[in-house]
This record gives sequence, C-alpha cells and structure tokens, in this order.
Amino acid sequence: MAERTRMRSDRVVKIDRQALRSQGLLPPEHQERTLADQYRQIKRPLIANAIGRGGAEKLPRGQLIMVASAMPGEGKTFTSVNLALSLALEKDLSVLLIDADAPKPHLNRALGVAGEPGLLELLRDESLDPETLIIPTDVPTLAMLPIGTSSETTTELLASHRMEEIMKQLAGNNPRRIIVIDSPPLLLTSESRVLAEVAGQVVLVVRANCTPQQSVLDAISHLGEDKSIGLLLNQSTDAASAGYYYGYGDSKT
Repeated sequence: MAERTRMRSDRVVKIDRQALRSQGLLPPEHQERTLADQYRQIKRPLIANAIGRGGAEKLPRGQLIMVASAMPGEGKTFTSVNLALSLALEKDLSVLLIDADAPKPHLNRALGVAGEPGLLELLRDESLDPETLIIPTDVPTLAMLPIGTSSETTTELLASHRMEEIMKQLAGNNPRRIIVIDSPPLLLTSESRVLAEVAGQVVLVVRANCTPQQSVLDAISHLGEDKSIGLLLNQSTDAASAGYYYGYGDSKT
C-alpha cells in the first residue's frame, strides 16, 4: 500500500506567492486577511460535505470538489488556488489540486509544471499509478496533479470509465484527502460537463454585475439536478473590500 500511495520525489512545486499575486491568482497583500476570512466561511460546508464533519452527512464523492464557471474571466482559477490553500490550513486534511482545464491550463503555467505528465497520461495508460504523478508542493498538506499533454481525444478520455477509477482511487487512498478540480468554463467546452459527472460537489463562480443570469442558469442545467452546487459571488461591490469579496450560497435557495 505504501508503494502505491507514494508521490513523486524528484521535484517539489514552490508556491511562490509573489509570482501568483503578479498573475492575479492571489489578492494584494493588504487584502489577504479579509479574503482568508471569507474563504474560511466558504470551505466549512465543503469540508462538512466531504468528510461528514460536525454531524453533517458525508456526500457521495464529496471529497471531489469541482470549481467551475459559466464563462471565462470569472475568477475560477483564482478560486481554485485560494480554496486549495485555505483547505491546506486544516490540521487533519490533505489537499490535492488538479488542473483539469485542458484548453487553458493556467494552473500548469502558474505553478511551473507545464509539460509534466499528469491526468491525461493516467487516462491513456492504465498501468500508471495515479499517486506516482502527483507532485508535492512546499506547503506540506498540498499537492498537485498537472493536466498533462492534451490531444484531440481529451474529452473522450475524461468521459471514460478510467477517469472514474482514477478519481475513486485518489479519494479512496486517503479518506482525509480533499480534491479540488480546476475545470474549463461550462458553456464553452464539453470537458467541464464530463468532469461534473465525477465530482460530488461543485463551486460555481459567478462574477458580480458581469455574468448574465441566463448563463448561470444554463451552467447549472449542465450540472444535473442531484449535484451539490454552491454559487460563489466574485467581485461584489457590496463588500467593504470591493473587487475581492466572495460570497457563498446554495444554488437551490
């Protein structure tokens, strides 16, 4: 078992906060504390659904959290990074951040793992152990799985039974592992709709005063009625920290 769950040891991803900040994936330093408090509120229901904490019922596949948006430019990758870092602060959890945005793998580039084998290689080669392509970071409780090399059959690979097996294995190897999946925009690609099939929870990022209501409704319709979906409001001008406020709510309410 120890051999199967061993991560790669040939490199470690450095979480360079200044570099991430310069790419717009972390807030300015003077807004860090405010945003950190907001993400603490956002992650609580996600953790409860993932592991059944606080008397909550554990959701099927609740460890698998897909971060999605209706359209590009709504803060999806920003949310993936900040949510993963906030989850990694938990003392009894480990976090795996997966770049599954094959059309635009921003995480791969931002974290310096472009060209590294990852999810798509696992889907092509059933002999590969998923744990061996996970790359640790210098945050002890946070690791990453790159997207890998895309191809014309990327959608079919993501929709395959092998994808379900990989996600089941990654979640099952560690019951305290929460997996954050950065996905493509729902209304522009078919890959994200396929990814929604394997996720137990979805965080749908909505940009305030920008994302049309109909686009949000259309995106939700692609996710399925039985999916646990949280709407995360990005850049609300109602907050004191305008431009970086995140609110979280259930799409069913």
